[in-house]
Amino acid sequence: MDAVYQTEALIAEDIDAYLDVHQHKTMLRFITCGSVDDGKSTLIGRLLYDSKMIFEDQLAALESDSKKVGTQGQEIDFALLVDGLAAEREQGITIDVAYRFFNTEKRKFIVADCPGHEQYTRNMVTGASTADLAVILIDARKGVLVQTRRHSYLCQLIGIRNIVLAVNKMDLVDYDQARFDAIVAEYRAFAQSIGIESFTAMPISGFKGDNITTRSDNTPWYSGPTLIDHLETVEVLSSLDADKPFRLPVQWVNRPNLDFRGFSGLISTGSVKPGDTVRVLPSGKTSTVSRIVTLDGDLDEAVAGQSVTLTLADEIDCSRGDVIATADNPPQAADQFEATIVWMDDDAMLVGRSYWLKLGTQTVSVTVQQPKYTINVNTLEQLAAKTLELNAIGVAEIATDKPIVFEPYAQNRALGGFILIDKLTNRTVGAGMLHFSLRRAQNVHWQATDVTREVHADLKNQKAKVLWFTGLSGSGKSTIANEVEKTLSVMNRHTFLLDGDNVRHGLNRDLGFTEADRIENIRRVGEVAKLMADAGLIVLTAFISPFRAERDMVRQMLPEGEFVEIFVDTPLEVAEARDVKGLYKKARAGNLKNFTGIDSPYEPPENPDIRVNTVEMTPAEAAEFIIRQLMPLK
Repeated sequence: MDAVYQTEALIAEDIDAYLDVHQHKTMLRFITCGSVDDGKSTLIGRLLYDSKMIFEDQLAALESDSKKVGTQGQEIDFALLVDGLAAEREQGITIDVAYRFFNTEKRKFIVADCPGHEQYTRNMVTGASTADLAVILIDARKGVLVQTRRHSYLCQLIGIRNIVLAVNKMDLVDYDQARFDAIVAEYRAFAQSIGIESFTAMPISGFKGDNITTRSDNTPWYSGPTLIDHLETVEVLSSLDADKPFRLPVQWVNRPNLDFRGFSGLISTGSVKPGDTVRVLPSGKTSTVSRIVTLDGDLDEAVAGQSVTLTLADEIDCSRGDVIATADNPPQAADQFEATIVWMDDDAMLVGRSYWLKLGTQTVSVTVQQPKYTINVNTLEQLAAKTLELNAIGVAEIATDKPIVFEPYAQNRALGGFILIDKLTNRTVGAGMLHFSLRRAQNVHWQATDVTREVHADLKNQKAKVLWFTGLSGSGKSTIANEVEKTLSVMNRHTFLLDGDNVRHGLNRDLGFTEADRIENIRRVGEVAKLMADAGLIVLTAFISPFRAERDMVRQMLPEGEFVEIFVDTPLEVAEARDVKGLYKKARAGNLKNFTGIDSPYEPPENPDIRVNTVEMTPAEAAEFIIRQLMPLK
């Protein structure tokens, strides 16, 4: 064993030379995926073992653990090198994505061991999102299974073009060529149906080591490369990206002193040289690259995969989130798209809710429309759906609150792939791939007007405001809002009251009371309130508006300081005792579904601008208190 695990001689002779050689090796990121128990973890363990990436203490622990919890009798269970969670070792399966690093004389590798179970689809997508190559394992005894098809589809969806079909456990079928050929033929027919144009098939045994690092005598009928030979020579994504048009998403404006201003980021595609003409998007301003600055000095050229700082010849506006691109072939900017979304959260997607969308270095608010369809990844059927549940994959239209610079995911992962983040919890709830911008996003533009919202407000001798009354049904929102409006009218203020019940008679008569409909209800009211504020009015709205995310969405529609959240704070038992409309009684009897406070949640404001307690105040007193807090309105 000691002879097998000797370190490379160069390490002992000249560590600096070894590190220099290591630094200039190319990096290949790949994943292993397939059905449960196809041998993914065992294969990675074998690669680590054969590439001499296991220390002596790890080897001793591996031998000990193999005897205690291994699945290979008294022999070494290589899967234990990767399955690190206690639950994985107990069940002999992979749950989380496990990343491992190893290297050979020719290349460095980062491999992600992805789980095979359907409930961990989100984990598999996470592992595949940065991969250049996928090793899809098939148990030679079982052939192509449902999970094999699902993972192949996900690899194709995410854009992995280098596929290795590794027919594993050939030792258990006596290295039968006919069995291997039958599996490859079946997989080829399926692969062509989902758009996988080519793949490399090889017979292996991760446990025995056949065709992993050396050609096996057990498969004389196989003339292709070993797995490690293929991994060492396949073309990596970064080399393909270097031939594409230049794109640099700006991560940081580097301004250490008054004499230097540079724009730092990772070049996603293409190459750049001093003197090149570039365009900054979305503004469209052009300039010329003066210098390419790095810690090790200026460069004559920088290519995809390098992190650099560019200085420009002209003082133009450029900040984090902008994209510096080649001037004669820039990417597009738009605010409406069709996208494929993989939902990764336990809570279902809420149609119309505002999420954060992070694409490259750009972060914007986005709303997702009802999916056009979801995809059954087992049968590839397109199914109708109203939302996306955990692990669901669907195609939907999305709209951002401002234009973002993008390219279709098939052309550029960095400018076409995005994640969705819940604004309240900061959880990553989804990942997506942009297909194209919607035509209406290109054809609909803001029309500039000479009479501005400030002029409208000055004509009325007041400041535009949106007074947003929120609280439980029966809290007194409408009553107090009505009192406030009467007082404002006496003060010669120009107002309009939008009441929840009144709006549902017309504008929102098509909406029900599900979470998705409540979100859409508030979105529409927010847009109307914004237009009225643009007209210089003081707008009062009386809506339960149960979700913080939607109230924050409306706040973001307006200039800072114009949105005033007024929490009509009434305990549930008090509101239910009032029950002026008899709604609580119906809800308690089960005759009124999705009623806020009973079987639908209410999220009270955490930091309202104004709070009134209707247990301690009459409506008139509450209105007077609100007016005092608002003064002056001019």
